[in-house]
Amino acid sequence: MIVLDAYAVISFLRDEAAAEEVATLLRGPTLLPSVNQAEVIDQLVRVYHRAADDVEADLALLSHAGMDVATLDSATAALAGRLRARHYHRERCAVSLADCVASATAIMHDRPLATADPALAALLRAEHGKIIGLPDTNGQRP
Repeated sequence: MIVLDAYAVISFLRDEAAAEEVATLLRGPTLLPSVNQAEVIDQLVRVYHRAADDVEADLALLSHAGMDVATLDSATAALAGRLRARHYHRERCAVSLADCVASATAIMHDRPLATADPALAALLRAEHGKIIGLPDTNGQRP
């Protein structure tokens, strides 16, 4: 099972640089933390001006195709808080709380996290987590 961050799903839904790689990952078991699902909806509606109902329909199709959405339990939430407290710095490691939830989910399940975010990848490496580096909009991998 591969844990997806919001970027991976947004890239797939917007047909961006990582879309083909994410499509390949989606053919196997994948997990999207519910907080990252919220981030996908927020970004696609607020930033890219997609209709919320359309975004939710796309996410429902991905769920129907096999992407699980993980609810946030207290142990994962606690680890996410600890990760952010340990690693966040607004210039050197600007990881969001949602990023830390994705990291905590990957660590708790001992699964790789698919991301293009260099700060998130650095956090996971520092915590001995596993990553699948996706290309960002410029083709760079973390």
